Amino acid sequence: MSSPADRVTFRVLVYSDDSGTRREVRNALGTTLHPDLPDLEFVEVATAPMLLKRLDEGVVDVAILDGEAAGGMGMARQIRDEYDPCPPLVVLIARQADRWLADWSRADAVASVPVDPMGLARTLVDLLR
Repeated sequence: MSSPADRVTFRVLVYSDDSGTRREVRNALGTTLHPDLPDLEFVEVATAPMLLKRLDEGVVDVAILDGEAAGGMGMARQIRDEYDPCPPLVVLIARQADRWLADWSRADAVASVPVDPMGLARTLVDLLR
């Protein structure tokens, strides 16, 4: 039988200049998405330079970027262009009308803010499987 210390974790980077949005994402996802998937560990950043630093460190398995944050969608596009391999990217949008910007950002998935816990969890499960 494996111990909790033996469990693999996915590191989820959450980028938003709004601490409330970062908290919403953390609370929505919790530490376990699905019994068949590794536990989640969160890496939170509030600025683009820290986002890139964490990506450079190679500590990110999936990134959730706040499209409402300054440069959020542009950062998604930059990450897609500059990182190989690129972690799966989720962009959070507040308005459905911004979906075209999320498509432009070349994110793998889109989720809404305020965060829909079931929707975000389902999106992440689909990406991580």
